[in-house]
Amino acid sequence: MSLTVPSLFNSTPFVPPISTPQFNNIGSYITTPDNTQIYYKDWGNPCGEPIVFSHGWPLNSDNWENQMFFLSNEGYRVIAHDRRGHGRSSQPWAGNDMDTYADDLLVLFEHLDLKNATMVGHSTGGGEVARFLGRHGTSRVSKAVLVSSVVPLMLQSESNPVGVPMSVFDGFRDSMTKNRAQFFTDVPTGPFFGFNRPNATVSQGLINSWWQMGMQAGFVGAYECVKAFSETDFTEDLKKMNIPTLVVHGSDDQVVPIAVSAYKTVNLLPDGKLKVYQGGPHALPNIFMDELNQDLLDFVRS
Repeated sequence: MSLTVPSLFNSTPFVPPISTPQFNNIGSYITTPDNTQIYYKDWGNPCGEPIVFSHGWPLNSDNWENQMFFLSNEGYRVIAHDRRGHGRSSQPWAGNDMDTYADDLLVLFEHLDLKNATMVGHSTGGGEVARFLGRHGTSRVSKAVLVSSVVPLMLQSESNPVGVPMSVFDGFRDSMTKNRAQFFTDVPTGPFFGFNRPNATVSQGLINSWWQMGMQAGFVGAYECVKAFSETDFTEDLKKMNIPTLVVHGSDDQVVPIAVSAYKTVNLLPDGKLKVYQGGPHALPNIFMDELNQDLLDFVRS
């Protein structure tokens, strides 16, 4: 008895037509000098003033979607990328450090020829903004906003006694290694959104969204980014930010305590202004969405 194999399985392999876009020339990706693919989204008025968003760890540009939608409807051009090792970008073994993050962002700025931009960074993204401006200058940037940012330095040391002990970040890495999926459930369920506080209104949707974005990040990129956001000293970068800079922080930030970050940051900036959200957690773009949206709009208009 012979077996007849359906033609579906022995037909000539499908070859896409030449007009089908390939990964390297899709409009929403750029390629860095080390051949890393960086995903980005570019919304709103193409002739509007650009606002460039940098996301926190271990998330991606989707975490800015509410701010981007709001500001694009106000006539602005809004741009956000997935940091290398995160989201839809490549997952390279090397380059998971603040200098390279800033250099990747410069490639995006140059590719889109962005000028007179406002940069907005949340958490690790705030460090990325500071390192970009300290490393590449402010010629393309007119304003900056640091939201719940890791600057100037998170790690505790003799010169930074109010910092966070290394054991905390070692715990992050240990938990990721043992069970990343569970760790990426515990963080949003607890301190990130402040859902561990009494009488907090818990959103399972936000928890699920955080977990999904976190698990989408590459393991090595997420793992090494812990060192990048916790041990990088941004003090000199902040001193070079000679543009108007708004510092926004929650008074109940359990991830980046305000005493470690915002209170120090505003004193290092040449032209900094601090706004504290009373009772605000780390996740201001999500939990204080309306307030932050309005503050961003007022700042870029000012």
